[in-house]
Amino acid sequence: MTWAFAYATPGNPAVGGWPRLCGVNIFLGILLVLHLLGWALVLGGTLTNLRTPRIAPGVLHGILTALVTGIVMAGLISSGATDEDPNNPKFAVKLVVAAVATGLVIFGSTRPERVTRRLLLGIAVLVVLNVSIAVLWT
Repeated sequence: MTWAFAYATPGNPAVGGWPRLCGVNIFLGILLVLHLLGWALVLGGTLTNLRTPRIAPGVLHGILTALVTGIVMAGLISSGATDEDPNNPKFAVKLVVAAVATGLVIFGSTRPERVTRRLLLGIAVLVVLNVSIAVLWT
């Protein structure tokens, strides 16, 4: 049994040309919000700690949130449970960038004496790159 609400957009003949807003799509939207908040936490945490280089605990939590929600979203979209078409090369590139950023954050969290401004800038650049790939790659 699926629960659905109809809202107006072209493309779904079952609901007057508009797709259904079903439970999976709502869940995907919630995951997307959490994903973006995770990336925002990482970017904000790294940029605010550039003067005294350190990895704030929120940065580690943000990167793990962004990584896990991204993997779950890619899995949902690839499974065909949503109306979106999977873009597997895009998912692969974003996963590699996110994995490298996660590795740098974990490295900085476990070895705080080794955190430098370059490490923080590298993390920030990877975050901006990941978000740019998501927005610009169609």
